[in-house]
Amino acid sequence: QVQLVESGGGLVQAGHSLRLSCSASGRDVSLWVMGWFRQAPGKEREFVAAITWNGGITEYVDSVKGRFSISRDNFKNTVILQMNSLQVEDTAVYYCASRPPKDALVADITRRESGYDYWGQGTQVTVSS
Repeated sequence: QVQLVESGGGLVQAGHSLRLSCSASGRDVSLWVMGWFRQAPGKEREFVAAITWNGGITEYVDSVKGRFSISRDNFKNTVILQMNSLQVEDTAVYYCASRPPKDALVADITRRESGYDYWGQGTQVTVSS
């Protein structure tokens, strides 16, 4: 089992920044893909960003490209989502997720929600105008 705990959410004004952190425990996730998803009120949960085990590949949803940056520290079993130039439309609960390798040494990246086996409880991000 893997436990994921998000932190760093809060209330900010549009144009400002927040830094979300996700701490993993229970297993070594250094070879796993780590991802961030979000769910806005009344909407389905959507993919935000993901990163491979060594940071060599990252993916972002188009709406956050150039504003958000995902990174990881495998020594600390932590993944970071740096969110700059926040917009009101970024308001959502942000979830950390982890994807173990499937018949391989390292996990391959995916945007599919079903591709992630473990999820955190989420952290609220509210952006005011």
